[in-house]
Amino acid sequence: MFAPEVRKKICSPKTDGDSWLEVHREAHKLGLPSNATILYGHLESIYDVIDHLDQLRNLQDETNGFLAFIPVLFQPYNTMLKDIKPFPFSYDLKVHALSRLYLDNFPHIKAYWITLGEKAAQVAFHFGVSDADGTIVSEKIIHDAGARSEIGHTREFFVRMIKDSGYLPIERDALYNELKVYD
Repeated sequence: MFAPEVRKKICSPKTDGDSWLEVHREAHKLGLPSNATILYGHLESIYDVIDHLDQLRNLQDETNGFLAFIPVLFQPYNTMLKDIKPFPFSYDLKVHALSRLYLDNFPHIKAYWITLGEKAAQVAFHFGVSDADGTIVSEKIIHDAGARSEIGHTREFFVRMIKDSGYLPIERDALYNELKVYD
């Protein structure tokens, strides 16, 4: 989240948004692609989300170095913000759909199933998502904050999840080179 006031409250010891953008600008100039994220569902307004997307869109117009955008749903359960009221599921879908529409210059929008859960990730495919983020063997950070999804899944799980969503699963590498199509 690039909004300075929100950033101070949710991740104050981390680098500021301008520095983050500059690091990615330099990486892209060196030919190193990267991904971008947004942590949403905490203290932000929809205007903060739009500002975040706008800054990413502008940098992508300049460098064309981002491969994917990943909206990450905040997990409050074991944090200092554990008492905030969760946003409704419709907000998740709005963030994903808005991301796809606003970031039309990003090749991929990911559904981060670890924070969304399987069913919500499946629905997100119908709101502009093109990637389920891959087979993470054992995720700990999000689960330490209270995520209730499985810690990891197999390739077979993702093939079934994507097919059950009505889409064609395509295995890819980190640079989005297609490795296998699952008809």
